Amino acid sequence: MENNNKLIVYYTYTGHTKIIAEYIQKKLNCDILELKPVIPYSTDYQKVVDEEQNNSSSNETLELKKINVDLSKYEEIIIGSPVWWYTITPVIRTFLKENDLSNKKIIPFATNAGWLGHTFEEIKKLCPNSNVENEMNIVFTTNYEENKLVTSKKEIDNWIENI
Repeated sequence: MENNNKLIVYYTYTGHTKIIAEYIQKKLNCDILELKPVIPYSTDYQKVVDEEQNNSSSNETLELKKINVDLSKYEEIIIGSPVWWYTITPVIRTFLKENDLSNKKIIPFATNAGWLGHTFEEIKKLCPNSNVENEMNIVFTTNYEENKLVTSKKEIDNWIENI
């Protein structure tokens, strides 16, 4: 059964968020959109860490590649973001600031190594006219190259069933 009223919107840096977004898409059979910055982040992880830490990424936005999706046709937007400095990435922040998601159900998930911080609070603040609910914190091991989930598949499956 196709789920035409749901859209997954995500950004991935190490690939963890993409793994989860594609898993959700397979389970729900809905549309998916990967956001990408016009100027990609360095592939040098430590360089990105240093830059983002110095930018204190809490208010930074950047230019995104054009999206060819009509957001108005979706009732529910599942938003996936890695956690950078205890909050969403600048890519997700830009998307939320530039697109009016009023009166939509926003279902956020965050991939991280255990430091969720104020990620979901920021999404709620950026979507004041949306119903933000059913948040899911998805934890991977601290070694980002391992792609090893700490959050159980069962927890993720239960969460997806409630979307």
